[in-house]
Amino acid sequence: MALADRTTVRPPAAGPPPTGRRGPRLRRALAPYALISPTVLLLAVFLVVPVGSVVHYALQHHVVNEPYDDAFVGLGNFRAMLGDQRFWDSLAFSAKWVVAEVLLQLLLGLALALIVNETFVGRAMARALVFSPWAVSGVLTTSIWMLLYNPATGVFHYLSEIGVGNAGTSVLGNPDTVFGAAVVAELWRGVPFFAILILADLQSVPKELYEAASIDGAGRVRSFLHVTLPHLRDAIVLATLLRSVWEFNNVDLLYTLTNGGPAGATTSLPLYVAQLARKSYDFGYGSALTTAAFVILLFCSVLYLRLSKFGRQR
Repeated sequence: MALADRTTVRPPAAGPPPTGRRGPRLRRALAPYALISPTVLLLAVFLVVPVGSVVHYALQHHVVNEPYDDAFVGLGNFRAMLGDQRFWDSLAFSAKWVVAEVLLQLLLGLALALIVNETFVGRAMARALVFSPWAVSGVLTTSIWMLLYNPATGVFHYLSEIGVGNAGTSVLGNPDTVFGAAVVAELWRGVPFFAILILADLQSVPKELYEAASIDGAGRVRSFLHVTLPHLRDAIVLATLLRSVWEFNNVDLLYTLTNGGPAGATTSLPLYVAQLARKSYDFGYGSALTTAAFVILLFCSVLYLRLSKFGRQR
């Protein structure tokens, strides 16, 4: 009995967990994938399928009103594109348009953001006036500027009455002035985008940095260059990238304001594709142009992000 009382009772050896616990663990592991599956499905339907369709038609000779002539041509559309002078002209105009628009919108948007970030009477009203053009659609913007540019009733007509300029001046009908007129019209709508993003980032700059710079003897200019601009770097890079893509694909304003004229002076690459689809119904060649534009934008975007070191700490 004494030996039996001294015997230590050992617990049973640990075995594998009950099989009943695998169900909840599996459900927890699959829950994130189940939650994102609707988004993935929508992206596949509305993004992957259309892009794949465009690439498919880019390899085809596909003219809607000539269905009997449809055929697989491989890279034939791309070879024809290299010899298409209208393609190169529209690509050159698109590059010129993007550089002019994005640079001017950035400078003016930065200036407006710095102004409305200050404290003054009526700041809320000033911010509303600065941001309001962003809510206006491209077609409505075009209608406003077409009224302003109208040679019979627009602003140039009234300027001619006071001796400034000539009566009947049509800035949209002159190849020498149409680019500047279109740029000004798009600036009115695009500047608020930069102002909104930059103002939001300005309000997150720690005031202690400005106080430290002031103690070190830095004035407003040096504080802007060494405190404000470095803090705004990522916001500026992101805004310029997004706006460059949007301006490259700009169709609504140029289409309704000039329709690519006069004499093709304002025909961008997307507008050239739209004209092909609307007039000649050549969806195969238009898809090849769209694919080329996609590749150009993708290459420039990746290169810009790498050169600007977006998201990296210096």
